Amino acid sequence: MSEHVPQPRPDVLRTDDFDFELPKELIAQRPKRRGESRLLHLPRHQGPQHHVITDLPDLLRPGDLVVTNDTKVRRARLLGRRLDDQGTPGGRAEALLVEPLDEHRWTCMLRPGKRMKPGRRLVFADPEGGTDGARSIIALVLGRQDDLFELRFERPFSPEVIGRLPLPPYIERDADEADDDSYQTIFANELGAVAAPTAGLHFDQRIIEQLALRDIELTSITLHVGPGTFRPVTSADPSRHVVDAERFSVGEDAAAAIERTRSRGGRVLAVGTTVVRTLESMAHDVDTVADADGAGTIRAGSGRTDLLILPGHSFKAVDLLLTNFHLPRSSLLMLVSAFAGRDRVLDAYRLAVEQRYRFYSYGDAMLLEPELP
Repeated sequence: MSEHVPQPRPDVLRTDDFDFELPKELIAQRPKRRGESRLLHLPRHQGPQHHVITDLPDLLRPGDLVVTNDTKVRRARLLGRRLDDQGTPGGRAEALLVEPLDEHRWTCMLRPGKRMKPGRRLVFADPEGGTDGARSIIALVLGRQDDLFELRFERPFSPEVIGRLPLPPYIERDADEADDDSYQTIFANELGAVAAPTAGLHFDQRIIEQLALRDIELTSITLHVGPGTFRPVTSADPSRHVVDAERFSVGEDAAAAIERTRSRGGRVLAVGTTVVRTLESMAHDVDTVADADGAGTIRAGSGRTDLLILPGHSFKAVDLLLTNFHLPRSSLLMLVSAFAGRDRVLDAYRLAVEQRYRFYSYGDAMLLEPELP
């Protein structure tokens, strides 16, 4: 007897409702210099407007608040070899470290996954070392749950010494020295991500200075971006997609800054979808007092969020969104569509393709105001 697979109702959105045509040459393989990206502005009462990222301070109001993500990308990509029973290095192995469990154990993604059975030993080396000696380390595969493995390393070690910076899968090259700077935001402070919060990559010191001159406040939260950010939505019904839980923290300073902004009638600009998911998780799950307009007051706290934001979500914490252009059929595009309206966003994406904007992590940016009720 075949298993019944429920289908999405005809009155709800399907995953293919978030599709669009994207020429491969618009996927940015290298970044522009900070402060040189283009900016597509989607105002609430007007059509799309073309700017550059240095115009951002002029598109905001005195009293607004800019919230960034200060996570720092870990050198989480390890390259090495599989060891046979005699300890001889054989076929290639690659690990993406996700999160430490203790001094010796990490959760990670492994390639080739089919060959990584419990008991398999692997040897990893630093970028300039071989697969033996003090500049290498051996790990044992302990087990697997879904696409995450558990590795036990023979000794404590620093991925910053032995690892490489991971780049997204759609950047078709290995990371080089230039990426050590360009794939970290200038806010990066809290080590723990496997991918950059890419909307923050556009900022340079000049933009920050201009924000201050216009009496626009700046604060940061932390969300350690995990590999799930690249996970495709495979279900026809997007509500069935599972977002990997990611660690976040909202400090006292950030919570106080949001409170000050609300009290003076300012707006909260989330720099990136990671900030949106963090603040909206806190607004829905932590002590929140809703005001007459539906906005929430967020208190400091930390935890994990697996919040999936789809059209129909009631935003409590975010008034404006700065973000890059995202993949078709992705949960990130769905979040942006929830904030600014699916038809409105997809029309803007088609315009961006027509005007040759650059897409994804090293691409250009959008500034979105929410859709009119």
